[in-house]
Amino acid sequence: MNLTTRRTFLASSALAAAGAASVSGQEKPGEPETAQRHLRIGVSTYSFYQFRHTEYQPIEPCIDLAARLGFDGVEILRRQIGEPTAQQMREFKRRAFSLGLDLIGYSTHQTFLRPDPAERKKNVEDTVRFIEEAYAMGIPTVRVNTGRWDTSADFDVLMKNRGNEPALPGHTDEEAFGWVKEAFEQIVPHAEKCGIVLGMENHWGLAMTPAGILRVLNDVQSPWFKVTLDTGNFLEDPYDRIAQLAAHAVLVQAKTYYGGGRWYTLDLDYARIAAIIRKAGYQGYISLEFEGNEEVVSGTGKSLAMLKKCF
Repeated sequence: MNLTTRRTFLASSALAAAGAASVSGQEKPGEPETAQRHLRIGVSTYSFYQFRHTEYQPIEPCIDLAARLGFDGVEILRRQIGEPTAQQMREFKRRAFSLGLDLIGYSTHQTFLRPDPAERKKNVEDTVRFIEEAYAMGIPTVRVNTGRWDTSADFDVLMKNRGNEPALPGHTDEEAFGWVKEAFEQIVPHAEKCGIVLGMENHWGLAMTPAGILRVLNDVQSPWFKVTLDTGNFLEDPYDRIAQLAAHAVLVQAKTYYGGGRWYTLDLDYARIAAIIRKAGYQGYISLEFEGNEEVVSGTGKSLAMLKKCF
């Protein structure tokens, strides 16, 4: 084949391939075909600990078990470790790396639903410290909350009331949205400086609904402030609500309930959820939050098998 003929052949082949992709509806003419990726599956250390299994309160056995079961990454629940030392954080990072695991998220707690400016300031300072801890461990995203009014007697009562609780006497949710906006406007620049994306979770308080979360995101408006999407925290109409937030998600937390849920059980269709988040273009991690009563190794193992099948 001479040079001219070869060039003609290659050009014709490229046009034919582009045309075929166009006919199939998968790609626009001239664009490379994009393969559908298998989404990676991580696990929250909460899945093992659940605030009750003391043998899994230390992070190290959680990392070891995640690797043994075949997960791809680990999300660390900060409340399991109290105030981590620099040496502890280095050890978490080294241990995960040596086992071929990513540290995929840092799940933190804070509340800005407090009338006292000094209390809100402390929560801002705490959250900035959490961001710096995540940076030290090489974790790319930090889960954050609006917080709650804490007018429920305890978490069991909150769950009995489906996550709803009244505002503090003399105050309103509308007032609290202003407090939350002010707080995150101070926090987000620190996240950007560390190269960490904050993910607001649909986690009670003002973030119980997509409308509440999207309002806060629109108030602050930063590419470093997105959503940690928890599939199990929408107790009604979960699929419609997941679809409203999927395009903003930086981490998807997948709840499962083998053995029955500790507070409630949702019959979630994960094949349907996978289709929703893929349609939104999500390509990040799925992080298991096992919240069932089954023994944790068995329950998390079953969960991983199911999530792999769906994602």
